[in-house]
Order: sequence, then C-alpha cells, then structure tokens
Amino acid sequence: MDLRKKHPIFKYRNYDYNFKNKDLNISFDFLIEPDIEFKPTLKIKNVQNINIDKEILENLIFNLGMIELVSYYKATCSPKIIIECGKVNKKFWKKLYLKGLGEFFFQNKINFTQKDFLKIECVSSKNFKKKKIKTEEKILLPIGGGKDSIVSLNLLKRENIYCLGLNKTKEIEKAVGKNKHIYVERKIDGKLLELNRIGYYNGHTPFSAYLAFLSMLVAYLINAKYIVLSNERSANEETTSFLNRKINHQYSKTFEFENDFRKYTKEFLIEGIEYFSFLRPLYEIQIAQLFSKYKNYYDIFLSCNEANKTNSGTRQKTLKWCGNCPKCLFVFTILYPFMEEEDLFKIFNKNLFEDRKLKDEMLELIGVKKAKPFECVGTRKESLLGFYLSFEKAKDKNYFLLNYLNNNHYFKNIKPKKFLNALNDKNNLPKKFKKILKNEITKLEK
Repeated sequence: MDLRKKHPIFKYRNYDYNFKNKDLNISFDFLIEPDIEFKPTLKIKNVQNINIDKEILENLIFNLGMIELVSYYKATCSPKIIIECGKVNKKFWKKLYLKGLGEFFFQNKINFTQKDFLKIECVSSKNFKKKKIKTEEKILLPIGGGKDSIVSLNLLKRENIYCLGLNKTKEIEKAVGKNKHIYVERKIDGKLLELNRIGYYNGHTPFSAYLAFLSMLVAYLINAKYIVLSNERSANEETTSFLNRKINHQYSKTFEFENDFRKYTKEFLIEGIEYFSFLRPLYEIQIAQLFSKYKNYYDIFLSCNEANKTNSGTRQKTLKWCGNCPKCLFVFTILYPFMEEEDLFKIFNKNLFEDRKLKDEMLELIGVKKAKPFECVGTRKESLLGFYLSFEKAKDKNYFLLNYLNNNHYFKNIKPKKFLNALNDKNNLPKKFKKILKNEITKLEK
C-alpha cells in the first residue's frame, strides 16, 4: 500500500477552545484526504484567567495544533500539509517535522531526504503577531515521573514552582506531592489506533517538542516567567545514522531544538517567558548521582518505556520496570555506583548485571554496535563509565556483564572526573539557576 500516493494531502483545518469550570478545553480538526478525520482533544485543568489576551491565547493554541498534528500526519506521511487556520514559519516546522520524525523514518525505512518529500502550504489569511507580556517569578516544571524531573524539583524546591503533569499517572502524582500543580488530559483520536492496526505507519514522534508548546501555553495561562525542563547534555548525541543523516531518538530534547524553540517563540509567539533546560550542563550519570540522595523517591520514579506501552491499544500498561530493556539496564548501571545494592535490586526486582540476555543491550549502550538503543539513554562514553564504576564497586561479586567488559579490555583509559565534575557551558540557564546547579555539583566533588 503506497500511503503517500493514496493520501497526498494532510490538512490542519481548525482548532476550537472554551473555558468551562475553570478548565480550558481544546480540540483540533485534522483531515487526511480524502476522508480520514481526526479530532483530538485536550483539557488543561484549573487555569481560568480573567486577564487573558485572546490573540495570544489563540496563537499558542494554533501552534500547539501544529505539533499535535505530527501524530496523525505520520500515519500516511502525505507529501503536502495544508494549514487552513493560520500562517506559520514553514522553515522552522519543516525542520522540526523531519528531524523530530528521524527515528520514525528509520524504523519504517522511509526516504525523507528526497527534495519533494514534504511541502507545507498556508492558505489562511490569519496572521498572528508576537506580543510581549509581563510575568511573575513563577516556575512551570514538567514532571514525568522519571529521575531527572525529580532532581530538578528538589534542587529548586525553594522557588515558586508549579508542576505540570500530562496524563497523570501514580508516578507523576507521587512525584508532584504537595506542590502546586497543573494537570493536563490529552486524548488521542481512537481512529489513529485503528489505522495503526490495519497497517498505516506508526512510530516515535518528538514528544518533548509537544511538551514545549504545551508548556508555553500553560505558562502563559498562569503568568509564569520560567519554563524549566530537565533535559541533559547527553541528549545531544545521535542514536544512529540513516541516509547520511544523523538520527536522534531524543532530538526534541537536544540543545539544538531548545535554541530553535526559544528563537521561534520570541519571534512568532510571545516574549516574556523563558524556556530552558535546568539540567543541560549535566550528563545523565551526574543526574543519577544527585538522584541517589533522594531515598524517598526510590519506589516512585519510573522511566521504562515498556511500562507504558499499549501496542496501539491492544494491551494494558504494566507500569513497572521490565528489567529486560536497554533503558532499564542503563538506569540500573548509572545508579549502581551511588546506591546500596539492596535498594537498587528492590526497584528492578533483580540484579541486571547477572542477566546474560542483556549482553547485546550493553554493547549497544557503549557503542560497540553501530546504533545506540532508541531510548532516552546517555552517551556511549558515559554508559561505559557507569559500567566501569559499577565494576570497581562490585569487584569481588563476579557479575557476568561487568566481568565480560573487564575481561575484554573495555575498561581502558576511563577518566571519571571528566564526567562527574563536568559542567557544560552550552546552556541557556539564567544566573540564579546556574548558581544553584554549580553549588550542588561542588558538594558532590567534596
């Protein structure tokens, strides 16, 4: 089935919104020609604000629709996207769509490099204008239930924080605790799952880009000055290459996307809200070291993707660490040097270093194989450092994976301080945030 020929046009027809019981309800209207309609919805709870500028609100909602459409566009990869409800900077969106869907193109073996692969056309006369606003010293901090956002929350606990939770889970709710919060319910149109089941394209989309546009809208609604992400420097390393292009599972977590988004928002959306990643100067292994201090979160955090998979609605989420995937192995490895064995084994229900079936996953993590796993994991070198530090700690324990690396001479010229004491200066942190982070890393050095 040639889906691009069968469905040559994807249309973003409209968006709609209303306030009801202090909640903002949003819906989008997409069409894959000739006759596949989607109407996904979104509810942002408890955010009614009497001082809202209608034009700013509509601009932010319209742009949220531009990233929402990716989930539906990818079903057919239609050669043309027609925007019927506003004008956009086509260069920004084309780059985001093509780079953000890199893993999807790789997995589905789609040649996205051809010149006429994607054309974006705006047929609306509606042209939103950027506006400048005054904001309050509030932080909007997205919480996903993983260790990174928990670290940000704890390091910034003295600030005026509002946690943002999307499609609330028990992990998110427990991590948020008694902090002020905004919860959002996002509902995918069920027709998309039906298409997936009958052979239409399916795969990874740039979720962190969606979170960026959603956060900008929520920050505006609560008048927050800062949107604080928890993306680290490790996300900048590509996963593999395809058709001579770098493919990065974490593209929309990269510093490149962060800079593009900051520039786009200030030129076309709103000025007065700062979007940046608080943990950008750090490697994942440094974040793991910081997280290890927060024992009360050990049984809360969860970032195994297998735990949340539904296979297009055909199975229930397990909501627990699977202990068999590269993400589980990576998290286990970078936490092992800094945690008590007993605590770590309890989280994963086993000692992953003794699982011989994880050897290939280990070799992918450290770069022996061409592609890293398509997961949010650290750089190849820091993964190797994690295994090395674990080996040094468990020398007398005779664990299979660690012994395999040692016996095959992978632990040569390892320099822990190069990673554990590092603070990357390629970041967008305002001064007070830099100071907080630097103080914490200095404490670890001591």
